[in-house]
Amino acid sequence: MEKPKTVTCTAPVNIAVIKYWGKRNEELILPINSSLSVTLHQDQLKTTTTVATSRSFQEDRIWLNGKEEDITHPRLQSCLRESESWLLVPLKKIYRNNKPTCHFFCVLYLVRRLARKRSKDGDPASDSMKLSHKVHICSVNDFPTAAGLASSAAGFACLVYTLAQVFGVEGELSEIARQGSGSACRSMYGGFVQWIMGEEDDGKDSLAQQVAPETHWPELRVLVLVASAERKPVGSTSGMQTSVQTSRLLKHRAESVVPGRMVEMIEAVQRRDFAAFAELTMKDSNQFHATCLDTYPPIFYLNSVSQQVINLVHRYNGHYKETRLAYTFDAGPNAVIYTLQQHVPEFVQAVQHFFPPETNGGEFIKGLPIEHVALPEELRQAIGLEPLAKGISYIISTKVGPGPCVLEDPTQHLLGSDGWPKKTL
Repeated sequence: MEKPKTVTCTAPVNIAVIKYWGKRNEELILPINSSLSVTLHQDQLKTTTTVATSRSFQEDRIWLNGKEEDITHPRLQSCLRESESWLLVPLKKIYRNNKPTCHFFCVLYLVRRLARKRSKDGDPASDSMKLSHKVHICSVNDFPTAAGLASSAAGFACLVYTLAQVFGVEGELSEIARQGSGSACRSMYGGFVQWIMGEEDDGKDSLAQQVAPETHWPELRVLVLVASAERKPVGSTSGMQTSVQTSRLLKHRAESVVPGRMVEMIEAVQRRDFAAFAELTMKDSNQFHATCLDTYPPIFYLNSVSQQVINLVHRYNGHYKETRLAYTFDAGPNAVIYTLQQHVPEFVQAVQHFFPPETNGGEFIKGLPIEHVALPEELRQAIGLEPLAKGISYIISTKVGPGPCVLEDPTQHLLGSDGWPKKTL
């Protein structure tokens, strides 16, 4: 039996500092405003995806985090068989509620179509045969899925990048990643990345673009305070739809606030001006969640732990009379803190004091090592909050990182030499 062609890649999480919330086109995933994010390092947070292709495979199959997804819907199978003659929009309408199966296979459809268009093989018939081979896809996250930590962004970016390696597709791929999950287009690059909303109806100009590489700001650090690893009660897709339909504040934000903030944020990043970067980050997070409250019925992504973190950050900054910390929250209660390297040890001690964990061992702090320091008494008194036991499950310590990459070591494949998931998954 022919050995499957197998490729494994990883892709990063990105956390927006100027938020994307709301679409002007649901099917093509075109946003109502531009956004800007920071790519986190894959040593701490990543998705790993293996794609295998072989003429012996009977159908396209996909396993997400150890579970095979159902692709038996007859209309989905028809679309997959006739990808050149079916439109993408009917494929997306097969499933509602942002089911990952539909979006994963939309991405597969798009990469295959692009590969056909860009084929440079001297034997078109041979190339066509390769592209008609079925694929097995296996993907895992090393962080909580659907808990507001941009799992779909990393997942779809990884899928697009891996499929591109398998089918020999080069060039701009963020447009395809965007159609799997909007913010996935930003995970196609490392460092600081903007997603330009674009103006064209077909979305060809709605692309991601790197603003600065991961090496640009080496002192910047990121702390993810995991307040909840549970699935969020309102998914991002349905939340956005309701906000677009009911929130006047969202319309004002998209048209009158974000364009200016994008310019200011890019300038702050380029200058490595932490105070300006931090203030814009916190204000934009606050306004995003204000639009969620302005949505009808209102959407509550933050909880009491999130609010306590916000208070902690502002009181910490107030004590030092300068902005040393910035918080941002995506569609979930987990806080992402931006700060500079020299402030990390003391702030982590403050978190451990005001959110006493079950243990103070290594399991509470994951990722980059953090030096232990004493919490100054005057800082503790200045913050003055009542400790909230077990409010934070753990901290992930990380930094700005690179974009997707190929894993050359075959032992890191998630699929075995036969193209089927390894039993260890």
